Amino acid sequence: MPSSPPGPATPAGTPSGDVLARTVATLRGAGCVFAEEEARLLLDAAPAPADLERLVGRRVDGEPLEVVLGWAEFCGLRVRVEAGIFVPRQRTRFLVDAAAELAGRPGAVVVDLCCGTGAIGAAVAARVPGIELSCADVDPAAVRCARLNVGPDARVYEGDLYDALPDALRGRVDVLVVNAPYVPTDEIAMMPPEARDHEPRHALDGGGDGVEVHRRVAAGAPAWLAPGGTLLIETSEEQAPLTARAMKDHGLVPRVSTNDEMYSTIVTGTRAGR
Repeated sequence: MPSSPPGPATPAGTPSGDVLARTVATLRGAGCVFAEEEARLLLDAAPAPADLERLVGRRVDGEPLEVVLGWAEFCGLRVRVEAGIFVPRQRTRFLVDAAAELAGRPGAVVVDLCCGTGAIGAAVAARVPGIELSCADVDPAAVRCARLNVGPDARVYEGDLYDALPDALRGRVDVLVVNAPYVPTDEIAMMPPEARDHEPRHALDGGGDGVEVHRRVAAGAPAWLAPGGTLLIETSEEQAPLTARAMKDHGLVPRVSTNDEMYSTIVTGTRAGR
């Protein structure tokens, strides 16, 4: 959930308590678990009663809160989010933590592949100033959004996985961080409606066993990683052994890490070298 910015505004001429109570009731009736927090965020985003009605209506219709607001809080950053783009998940903070620790120094070459909004790359760059950051995604809308989030010092490329990257990065990448889809095709129907109905299928569908994209990423990684460089992929506990096997099959040394508090699992694969 995004954290609430200070000082929620109230539409002019309407008592804040009454507006808040009515908005909370409407959101609860629509099944929003965090109705009170969401109501405050929507109140803050609405300069007038008509705007509030429109925003609440969009949320009740099932749009992700972050899309309605136009932003998501992620790792202390306000990340721009647009309709039709994968919304950053809070569990992905674990992936950011690991990537930032491995980057560790100015000048490290970091690539955020399947970048979506660019939230991961932006968060790593905020943690480790001075990295050489590149991001890539196959979706033109995601690329446009990422360029707004990562800033002018990063490079954002459009294309399918490594096809998007310039040859100048080949063999130089210290940290290759990837949040590729890992939901098995048959399980997408069981996802919450705000994800399956409002996020692009290609950002959710990991193929029959959920690991098809991970295998493609692992296959190409050795050519792009520097000696001693590391590939990091967010996955699930169920898919982790398959993701680790894909890395091992392509010469990387895999390790599975799980953060129970964040309900997050990542697999890292290191290229032999320094």
